[in-house]
Amino acid sequence: MSAPETSSSASPPPTTRRRVLGGAATLALCATALTACGEANTGTGVPTLTWYINNAFDAPIGERCSEEAEAYDIRTEQLPNNAAGQREQILRRLAANDSSMDILSLDPPYMAELAEAGFLRPFTGEEREEFSEDVLEGPLQQSLYEDTMFGAPFFANTQLLWYKKSVAEEAGLDMSEPVTWDQIIDAAEQTDSTVAVQGQRNESLMVWVNALVESAGGAIIDPDSQGADAEDVEATIDSPAGKRAAEIMTRIADSTAAPPALSTAAEETSRAAFQEERGGFMVNWPYVWNAFAAGEEDGTLPAGFREDVGWAVYPRVDADTPAATPIGGVGLSVGAFSEHPDLAVDAIRCLRSVESQVEHMLTGGEPGANAAVFEDPRVREQFPMWEAIRTGLVDAAPRPITPFYGDVTGAIQQGYHPPSEISPETAPQRTAELIEGVLSNEQLL
Repeated sequence: MSAPETSSSASPPPTTRRRVLGGAATLALCATALTACGEANTGTGVPTLTWYINNAFDAPIGERCSEEAEAYDIRTEQLPNNAAGQREQILRRLAANDSSMDILSLDPPYMAELAEAGFLRPFTGEEREEFSEDVLEGPLQQSLYEDTMFGAPFFANTQLLWYKKSVAEEAGLDMSEPVTWDQIIDAAEQTDSTVAVQGQRNESLMVWVNALVESAGGAIIDPDSQGADAEDVEATIDSPAGKRAAEIMTRIADSTAAPPALSTAAEETSRAAFQEERGGFMVNWPYVWNAFAAGEEDGTLPAGFREDVGWAVYPRVDADTPAATPIGGVGLSVGAFSEHPDLAVDAIRCLRSVESQVEHMLTGGEPGANAAVFEDPRVREQFPMWEAIRTGLVDAAPRPITPFYGDVTGAIQQGYHPPSEISPETAPQRTAELIEGVLSNEQLL
């Protein structure tokens, strides 16, 4: 990917179903000025569809699909750079019944909130079947809310385990086989190197905690709570999996493997730690590979730095259980107030085609959602770790799919931070109580 996927905190959404809708009504009153009617035509005699993108690399895709279409034109509007800003702008516009919100590049954690509020057009059963074809399991899971597709998978992302070959060799660690968190911590301590992770109190931390809990066989909230009212959502992080996640986090924080400023480390901080002489291991998104190349080119990294860099699938919590890898990405949604919803769906067919996904991966650096993308020889050449990426997207575990995601992630960021001070014995229970307390209006974040 071209930039860290989860570098900003999620803004908490309303904490009850009533307040999801009530909050939207309030936003409608203060956001009327944002309403923009879709353009009838641009001199071509056909409707203009507006595609709100969160990545400037996608503008050429919109131009190509617009040139190929006869029934519509596509123009793009750039959303804010960070995920919280994107959510806020999209929510305000949709709350104001903005008919220009034809096609939205939507961060999956926010999909359920918008769907629950009635701001997204659900895809039909036939459309869901079409947009599910050949899609890898992780991206497909995060496109659904209450068994309905609200975001056609466009691109995805997953974290890998990056390591220096020289460090793994010195530690006697066989990286051709899956490794556990305990193994890489042991190896780092043995070689006086670091394990770079994202411990900052923002969405990066949520990504890490969710991956650890899911990898240990648990879940932060009960998946059966997906469509429940806020007060009925059940937090399930108070479990052996929640405890195991805390144990791994505190073990890194309390060891010589902890990089400096672990509790404030985001993706770029982790990359910087890995690039240091003591850097040994790191979990991060695939964008770092191109960043290493850029560093070699501009002289900020030694020539040949990447020759010592290896990659593997995400570390396991238990040796016998595959890791539930983190996943990010974007789905393409249709605004509920679009004047041309059927045309928007037709445009999405082009915007998320395999050709478009390959183009996005080669220019934007973020992996496609369809398996066929990884068959393209250009992708395999530019991303030599393509097999590990594809495996990660198959084994991925999305973050909780709930309209109250902002409150859930806020509670996790409070209950599991800083890693050096959390207690495996008490953090899971306190965090579960905080999640349910906030959703029941009995506690504040």
